Amino acid sequence: MDKSFTKTDAVLVEKLIAQIDSRAASQVELNLAMSLIDLTTLEGKDTDVRVKDLCKKAIEAGTAAVCVYPSLVAVAKSALKDSGKKVASVAGGFPSGQLPLSLRLAEAQYAIEQGADEIDMVISRGKFLEGKFEFIYDEVAAFKEVCKSVTLKVILETGELETLDNIRIASDIAIWAGADFIKTSTGKMAVNATLPAICVMLQAIKDQYVATGKKVGIKPSGGISDGNTAAKYLRLTETIVGKEWLHPSLFRFGASRLVDNIVAEISGVQNSKSTTGGY
Repeated sequence: MDKSFTKTDAVLVEKLIAQIDSRAASQVELNLAMSLIDLTTLEGKDTDVRVKDLCKKAIEAGTAAVCVYPSLVAVAKSALKDSGKKVASVAGGFPSGQLPLSLRLAEAQYAIEQGADEIDMVISRGKFLEGKFEFIYDEVAAFKEVCKSVTLKVILETGELETLDNIRIASDIAIWAGADFIKTSTGKMAVNATLPAICVMLQAIKDQYVATGKKVGIKPSGGISDGNTAAKYLRLTETIVGKEWLHPSLFRFGASRLVDNIVAEISGVQNSKSTTGGY
């Protein structure tokens, strides 16, 4: 990995976030956000029935994908058959990543064999914070080799990376190593997705695109539970990399509660329109 890293311009990050329109999410934005959700359940008490119910919910709501543990991929794949919805699986010692790389890769391979369309893996944050950047590059590259044409989402766990500069370095490494998406969080930490973290990640994506023409996706995950918050991430993404990124092939929300809240918010917007007789 013979590349130089870019310093984060904290002032620019603040400026970009300050420019985000603070109005309530429109119905168009709510519908868009719904179509970009990876409807997720990652609990020790997950069962076949729970996953089947989640898949039914994803189909009815119109989300992009369902995300589950590897052992439940086959259940989700069967339940989503012919729906056009993707099956994503966390794999590789999620959420800590504290397993030997060979075992982590084997788990990803198992999930793919079970039918996963997408793999969400997490980087080794301890190694990263020790400055072992080559290790991070090699592990992401190894996962991409296992995934091949299967979409690889690389979770940076930004809440543990301590600084915006570190988030930028981790973003660059993941992109260089072959990530198809970079993702903020596992949703298992005290600090999950934040606008500053996404801003830095989007700047890395933009720089990569300008330099090489490669488009890398973005996935804010964890703590996004209402449409107004989701809309801020959509607006920031459009500002930095453009509207073309607001598509399931390049943008996802990792969420479990967001669907129900957006359904309620869409209903509220529609009721408001019918009451006022206008837009």
